[in-house]
Amino acid sequence: MKGIIYLEDGTIYKGKGFGYEGTKVGEIVFNTGMTGYQKTLTDPSYKEQIITMTYPLMGNYGINDTDNESEGIHAFGMIAKDICFKPSNWKCKKNIDEWLKEEKVPGVYDIDTREITRKIRSRGTMKCLITTEDLSLDYMKKIMGAVELNVDQMKTAGTEEVISLPASKCKFKVAVIDLGVKKSILKELNGRGCDLTIFPYGSHCSDILSINPDGIFITNGPGDPKAAAETIKEVAKLIEKDLPVFGICMGHQILALALGGNTFKLKYGHRGCNHGVFDKNTGRSYITSQNHGYSVKGESIILKGLEITHLNLNDGTVEGMQHISKPIFSVQFHPESSPGPNDTGYLFDKFIALMEGEKENAKKQ
Repeated sequence: MKGIIYLEDGTIYKGKGFGYEGTKVGEIVFNTGMTGYQKTLTDPSYKEQIITMTYPLMGNYGINDTDNESEGIHAFGMIAKDICFKPSNWKCKKNIDEWLKEEKVPGVYDIDTREITRKIRSRGTMKCLITTEDLSLDYMKKIMGAVELNVDQMKTAGTEEVISLPASKCKFKVAVIDLGVKKSILKELNGRGCDLTIFPYGSHCSDILSINPDGIFITNGPGDPKAAAETIKEVAKLIEKDLPVFGICMGHQILALALGGNTFKLKYGHRGCNHGVFDKNTGRSYITSQNHGYSVKGESIILKGLEITHLNLNDGTVEGMQHISKPIFSVQFHPESSPGPNDTGYLFDKFIALMEGEKENAKKQ
């Protein structure tokens, strides 16, 4: 198959097609992870994005039955320098070409992904058409012009109904506000004795509180946080209940907005498994897994009862915050890793400690 990448600025890259024979239009982004392509493509935070993988070889260990972060691929396309069609790994069930065909996701390889990455870093993320069909330039321009990028994917990225995920030994009841959660996050909470009740986008504060949770968890998710007006409103109500609240990625941004802060779109985002973050509380730096296109404005939260706890070592953006008087904190990166390092898994323990502390306080009262 032919493979063509057509960017909003008129740039065309020609390569070879793999996966599904079709055409998609989405936002082009780049990911610097050396491994974890299966987890990346199935992460709901990549919904409707076309991912340029900067590491040159993809598919070498194939696709297995255990590494999905959701029920299927959420990305609209994959761009790579080289693809391995004959993978070698004991867990492998199929190759990446077969998988993308099944999921109806087009891929293009034999592309200089370094050049695309440099362009995104220079121009910023932009609209992109990926096709494995034989299309004329005029037709590609027509398709591109007819598509408006969606920034409100959270409404469809997560569950559509309330789901219960009990722990083997329940210590706490946690209400999860699902904006497009990764399975690895739920696994971390379950493994620490949290019975999880997962609520869909738009759930009301009263419904969430009806289970009498010990804590509230706000998940990752795709799109612009300001588009989640309903969730921001309900989270603001939940904050007033003084329950422990933990937010990751999109959940971090939603918390900032609910507390009166502000967010902005990054030029090209942070996506990959090798992003340095400094934790002011521990005085240590950590390598983190990240996937986001927006960030919290630091100056917007200082006067809202919040303090900055984590900073990005590349560009100085806010990577974490906590409330000075309420049991509320959040981080922009992914402490569950998957893919990536698990150096910051201690943050889940912090959430557990907050819930334990609130239980002890309740007993004393």
